[in-house]
Amino acid sequence: MQTVLITGATSGIGLTIANQLHKSGFRVIGTSRFPDQHQAIPFELLALDVTSEASIRDCIAALSAKTTVVDALINNAGNGINGSAEETSPALARKQFETNFWGTVNMTKAVLPLMRQQRSGKIITIGSLAGLIGVPFQSYYAASKHALEGFFKSLRFEVKPFGINVSVVEPGFFKTNLAHAFEYAEPSIADYDPARNKALSFFSSSIDTAPTPEPVGEVVQKILRAKNPRFSYRVGTDARTLPILQFVFYRLFEWGAARKFNG
Repeated sequence: MQTVLITGATSGIGLTIANQLHKSGFRVIGTSRFPDQHQAIPFELLALDVTSEASIRDCIAALSAKTTVVDALINNAGNGINGSAEETSPALARKQFETNFWGTVNMTKAVLPLMRQQRSGKIITIGSLAGLIGVPFQSYYAASKHALEGFFKSLRFEVKPFGINVSVVEPGFFKTNLAHAFEYAEPSIADYDPARNKALSFFSSSIDTAPTPEPVGEVVQKILRAKNPRFSYRVGTDARTLPILQFVFYRLFEWGAARKFNG
């Protein structure tokens, strides 16, 4: 039985992945900032705030008391910010990176000594379509996801000699509570109102009408069962087609985005 640690396991894609793995016979140890609020969850939960290095240390200590082997870390915890780059304050932009980038990086670094010692392990990070293309009015969210892509592309070479595999799962639109969990930059600038309103409406409706995220969990299981998993796993039609459209047919992509968000 593989032991899997998954951050942000009590909602959205993280909960879907955790439930699927639990039902498939994996030992799932999830994390939550408020584990006492999720007592009905069928798998183990540890307290964790990825933005706190002390919390990360406490989580790893609690994990080590439960198991001597960690077969996989699934980095899923994250948040999002909506607003133009100009509207977003430096403090809010830093908050985005503290969770999505530094929280993921610090959690990974905390688990690496365990995996190096056992000379095996898989690090799977739930990235995003926004880590592959530009997204209007989510520039800092996209930047944090792009940063994760670069970090893990480099890390995979460093840890491969220790039997540790690194993969990033890049979902497109799936039905979760993500659209309602985003923070909004304030104060807003009136010049951006028309395009921003259209962009955020498109983003929200795309999530509300998207399929549920079980395919993401299926891809994670595929990685966990693979002897030599790939680095990149794009999940969903939009995650596979939009990056190609942006980078190979940029003018067509730009034209479509301009029509969609600027009238």
